[in-house]
Amino acid sequence: MGRVVVLGSLNVDLVTRVERHPRPGETLLGEGLERLAGGKGANQAVAAAAAGAQVAMVGCVGDDDAGAAYRRRLARLGIDVSAVHTVAGTPTGHALVAVDDAGENTIIVVPGANHLTEGQSVHDAIDALRPGDVLLMQLELPVPEVARAARSAAHIGARVVINAAPYAALPADVVALADPVVVNEHEALALAEAGLVPASTLVTFGAHGISWDGEQFDAVPVPPDAVVDTTGAGDAFCGALAAALATGADRDEAARRALQAGADAVRHAGAQSDARL
Repeated sequence: MGRVVVLGSLNVDLVTRVERHPRPGETLLGEGLERLAGGKGANQAVAAAAAGAQVAMVGCVGDDDAGAAYRRRLARLGIDVSAVHTVAGTPTGHALVAVDDAGENTIIVVPGANHLTEGQSVHDAIDALRPGDVLLMQLELPVPEVARAARSAAHIGARVVINAAPYAALPADVVALADPVVVNEHEALALAEAGLVPASTLVTFGAHGISWDGEQFDAVPVPPDAVVDTTGAGDAFCGALAAALATGADRDEAARRALQAGADAVRHAGAQSDARL
């Protein structure tokens, strides 16, 4: 059984609820303000750990209370945080999240320390990958770091899974290394328009399921009145997918586990379950 090593962002989500999302130039009142653990990288690491994988997190936090609290939280969840580094004089990344009455969200990310995820210690963590491990990455980090890590991991023989979100153009050779590239339908269109052709592509369609290299898998139904918050559902999907692949699960089983995790995630507030910092 391989490990899941997540190279990615760690953000503190500041979440408020609104009846509907504002139009450009419009001001609305929000209800409540919560400080929750987020960031696509850490969300996916927590989901992979919840799915039973041995998980290591690679990334950066600031030298503030939020960063220290986040490292403690991940460690309590059994995640190896030895490669989560504290950057002096820099705030931990934040995300400003508004969730409407239908459970849909809008998000503004302030990267903070995430954009300083580089250096020898990060490289050492990636170079410690072994064949059978899964390197899971997203694009809230600088693209050159994602590209370098993907090439190193593939050379070692680890499996590379890239969630191309938020979308950014990756080098063609890096896209070809990923197995799979995970995108939603909008990111899939951007990938195609850029002329980038993954060796394996997994497209998510929310409640309409997924397509993995053309093979369709139905979503796990969730009653509308059970949907609390869609924030982090895609991250839960990716983390569970990586966990399944690290155990050697075949495509059908990996898809089933990932779809179940995504469906479970919309039933609670925040990108992670019980995520208050």
